[in-house]
Amino acid sequence: MEIWKAAVLGIVQGLTEFLPVSSSGHILLFERLLGVSTGGADMFLGIVLHAGTLVAVIAVYFKKLLALFRPPFSDLLRLLIATVPAALVGVLLGDLVDKAFFGGKFLWVAFALTAVLLALAERKTRRTALYRPVDKRRALVVGLAQAVAVIPGLSRSGTTLSAAVLCGASRDEAADFSFLMSVPIIAGALLVEIVKCAKGGVSLAGIGFPALAVGTLLSFLCGLFAIGIMLKAIKKGKYGAFCIYLIVLSILLIIFPF
Repeated sequence: MEIWKAAVLGIVQGLTEFLPVSSSGHILLFERLLGVSTGGADMFLGIVLHAGTLVAVIAVYFKKLLALFRPPFSDLLRLLIATVPAALVGVLLGDLVDKAFFGGKFLWVAFALTAVLLALAERKTRRTALYRPVDKRRALVVGLAQAVAVIPGLSRSGTTLSAAVLCGASRDEAADFSFLMSVPIIAGALLVEIVKCAKGGVSLAGIGFPALAVGTLLSFLCGLFAIGIMLKAIKKGKYGAFCIYLIVLSILLIIFPF
């Protein structure tokens, strides 16, 4: 794969991982637009690009991540509870999801659904003055939302953020919990792909190390930028621009399917 194509994908990944517009959906879309050929390592490429944004969220939330490992470990328990559903879906249904959705046929549906969820979350924040903490039960609900968001085009950050807000969480707590949830799920997926590669199940001949390095670095840098934008948007409780973008993108995909 050409380095410039990896650079574009890294930028796309970094910007869309934390903005509620679906990084997996955009990576899939841009791979088709750019004519990217990875020699069957599409999933590995996507996970490695996610590793760049993983480092970005760790950098921003480093102190809060350290706090998870201090007694009484209640926050860590909530995070683990929220991670289990997506982990199970990835292990048990990962191949099925790949076959059903990674062709891109249903991208427009998932983008539109993300827009609906964001609109509902914004409406909720305008009407709610009394917020509820993300306890174990709500953590499980948000975790189930993250499990559904393995579908390309259905934004992980947008879905989990919306689920937390609809459960009554404040905008700030919903954002923090959503971003922290990305750490174990991305790290776990990266570990699985590395193991597959080590066993010879994934060939990197079609990508190349320089392309991976450039894409991952740009993913990290753009991820830092996107987190800042998203945190500002969350504090204002306004997701209208993201909704409009996703609806327009859905319409374009209906008119120009690929």
